[in-house]
Amino acid sequence: MRNNRFLLSAMLCAGAILVAAPASAQTKWNLPAAYPANNPHSENLTLFAQDVAKATGDKLQITVHPGASLFKAPEIKRAVQTGQAQMGELLLSIHENEDPVFGIDVIPFLATSFPDAKKLYTASKAAIEKKLEAQGLKLLFVVPWAPQGIYANKELNTIDDMKGLKWRAYNVGTTRIGELVGAQSVTVQAAELPQALATGVVNSFISSGGTGYDSKVWESLKYFYDTQAWIPKDYTFVNKAAFDGLDKPTQDAVLKASATAEERGWKMWQDKAQWYLDQLAAKGMKVQPPSKALADGFKKVGAQLTEDWLKKAGAEGQSIVEAYKKM
Repeated sequence: MRNNRFLLSAMLCAGAILVAAPASAQTKWNLPAAYPANNPHSENLTLFAQDVAKATGDKLQITVHPGASLFKAPEIKRAVQTGQAQMGELLLSIHENEDPVFGIDVIPFLATSFPDAKKLYTASKAAIEKKLEAQGLKLLFVVPWAPQGIYANKELNTIDDMKGLKWRAYNVGTTRIGELVGAQSVTVQAAELPQALATGVVNSFISSGGTGYDSKVWESLKYFYDTQAWIPKDYTFVNKAAFDGLDKPTQDAVLKASATAEERGWKMWQDKAQWYLDQLAAKGMKVQPPSKALADGFKKVGAQLTEDWLKKAGAEGQSIVEAYKKM
């Protein structure tokens, strides 16, 4: 009898613990990202996770997985949509095939300064938010890269000098550039770029000084032309069902940390854009503006890409571009 009373008491205590557990339980989220841990994007995500943990008293803990260590860049968006990860960060333009508006920030020479890139983001934000929400995703914050330039293993004086290059592509626009200049386009995401350069799979590409630095591009290529073609952006989003499952104070903490991360991220890249170019030069690369002939040729390529994009994006894309130009 005594043993039965002891067993009943133990069961009641266990039940009480189980009922009370949700009130103090921690929620743990994974945030896969595409770039190395020392890249400003990844550093900003880590600070974001720390801000959320502090604001929620560690009730929500977010683990950042940089360098495509959890999912490769093209897989991140789908992983968050299906709940394999709760959050994700990536260059949205790699999904331009899903919707042209996802590639608006890589239209050549449309927005080539940080202030203009911010205006383009403002003009396109509502449309992109709506499209992501229809896919079960909630946009949290957006952070730019530095202006894009051309890396090559040889001197480029005109656009014709790009013929025959093994050109790294990572989205619709960069693949199309390869076609238009007569290069051989090879799809390579950022995490695989160092190996692709080292093995000669590619010997040219367009990207920011940050990507070149992350990839130790100076070990394979000698030239960087600062064409300032566009300023792409990384989007950080959350599975909407996971976000809706949080209590209101935790949701508010995530949104507040997101606003802080966006402001901090823009400043980080503006502060560091020139530093990356200085580092490339210090490593022995020839960092220079394009010649007039190369710039003119590349702008013709850009005009073709813009025409292609507007044709695909239709009235919606045109209205976003018009709204941006009025800002």
